[in-house]
Amino acid sequence: MLALLLAAAFSMIFTLVLTPLFARVFRRLGLGQFIRADTPTTHVVKRGTPSMGGVVFVTASVVGYFLGHLVGGGRPSASAMLVILMMGGLGIIGFIDDLMKVTKQNSLGLPGIYKIIGTVVIGVIFALIGITYRDSHGRSPVSSAVSFIRDLPFDFLVTFGVGVGTVAIVAWVVFITVSASNAVNLTDGLDGLAAGASIFAIGSYIIIGYWQSIQSCYSLSVNPENLFKCYTVSSPLELATIAAAIVGSLVGFLWWNTSPAQIMMGDTGSFALGGALAALAILSRTELLLVLIGGLFAIITGQVIIQRIYFKLTKGKRIWRSSPYHHHFEMKGWPEVTIVVRFWIIAGLFVGAGVGLFYLEWLSSIAP
Repeated sequence: MLALLLAAAFSMIFTLVLTPLFARVFRRLGLGQFIRADTPTTHVVKRGTPSMGGVVFVTASVVGYFLGHLVGGGRPSASAMLVILMMGGLGIIGFIDDLMKVTKQNSLGLPGIYKIIGTVVIGVIFALIGITYRDSHGRSPVSSAVSFIRDLPFDFLVTFGVGVGTVAIVAWVVFITVSASNAVNLTDGLDGLAAGASIFAIGSYIIIGYWQSIQSCYSLSVNPENLFKCYTVSSPLELATIAAAIVGSLVGFLWWNTSPAQIMMGDTGSFALGGALAALAILSRTELLLVLIGGLFAIITGQVIIQRIYFKLTKGKRIWRSSPYHHHFEMKGWPEVTIVVRFWIIAGLFVGAGVGLFYLEWLSSIAP
């Protein structure tokens, strides 16, 4: 528990103190934000704002996690390393995309097909390590079953056998990874929007991981008579610790990322956060619950999909003035800060509902 608190504190101090330094360095290197011609005119003033801010909080999260263990004791776990792998791997893909945008001064960046290929590769590596590694209790970080709040009866290996089942598990992990990373990326369009929403969503896994750790089937704190309601997640407290490190880094980063932002997270940050969310959901056995915990991201992604389908079917007509959804409200004249705060409220309500449902499931498993 001490490592968790220290990880959050160290990562927050890192971004709170060092983000301005990173911003100055990025500005001197000419790594400024490029603004597309089809975005709202209010975004023109953001041209040249240092981008790639994701580098700051991804670095802070990793440093904070290891410092938390160094000072607070304990050893890093495979589960936390998998979260770092996913977050860092997708962050690199976003970094390449950002770098191409600022050096070419256009919005094309890395072609979409290469982003998908890169995300798939990271997802496959994550899945294969996660299903083959075994902790001291013989548990694999990645389950072979589809999960909601716990593993559901549908198990890929039981249903399809080892060969096809393993391929199905990897495909399922890749689907979650691609979906989450793109959802957070679409949400990153206003100062502080994605960072604030991610604090809520990733913060929920601090609560979930901590509760799973004290109710673990391998924990001394669990009453032997109530083992039927315990959790079999591998290293849940470590998942809470890396989640705390990420949240701490985002809190410090958000201080400088709120309107008017002094630095943007860029695709480096949005892809990394999407990867972290996907990894935390998969490793905590709450894959389908992520749809509720990341409800704001799901709504924005759904709106983009519907808008594009309608646009193609009607040959140029639109349901909303713009997409993603936050730009629609900008077109209606809403102030940026108003949109961001209201979207944060929506994100918080979804997270509250998700964590509440998680706890209610545990309560319902208690024998009368």
